[in-house]
Amino acid sequence: MKRYTTYIFDFDYTLVDSSRGIVTCFRHVLGNHGHTGVTDTEIKRTIGKTLEESFSILTGITEAGTLADYKREYVKAADVHMTANTFFFPETIEVLEALKSEGAVLGIVSTKFRYRILDLFEKTGHDGLVDFIVGGEDVKAAKPDPEGLLLAIGRASGGGKSEVLYVGDSVVDAATAQAAGTDFSGVLHGMTTREELEAYPHVAIVDDLRGILPIPV
Repeated sequence: MKRYTTYIFDFDYTLVDSSRGIVTCFRHVLGNHGHTGVTDTEIKRTIGKTLEESFSILTGITEAGTLADYKREYVKAADVHMTANTFFFPETIEVLEALKSEGAVLGIVSTKFRYRILDLFEKTGHDGLVDFIVGGEDVKAAKPDPEGLLLAIGRASGGGKSEVLYVGDSVVDAATAQAAGTDFSGVLHGMTTREELEAYPHVAIVDDLRGILPIPV
């Protein structure tokens, strides 16, 4: 793959497997309100969407106040369960360090709260590895709106959009890159299939993050 000056990543199912923590938190809220019959796979398929969207998909509820209440309960549960049940994929740190050593600017754009992402990097001793994080609290409109990705591009130094690669696992990420006008690489860490990602503009669909490393010349 070509060399970019800036690499921006989604977080859940792209850099980390947070599915155990996410399922635990959803199960806590769903159980509190009698929503039975929701499978782990159904929960995992919502990863990358906002919490309100996810709860609406899983329960059929559309009333904004109820969804906001569910979100607040989820956030409280996540304060307890999320970081301890989130793990970097085996190649994540190796790839980030390789890109960093070549002078690339590294960023994250996620619907997850910025402080929760920072917590994992700090607790695993990798704080400072990424240059900036745009979290859900930093934007008014969630992905696939390009607000967060465009904010991240603005924070990156040097080059224009042609020098940026956005890496994500879902069609939400693919649509975000398309809306922002940046190159996109899909990674098959999550629940989204290769065929689903290939329906969007992309420079590559890779099995794991090693596939985005520049080819030596």
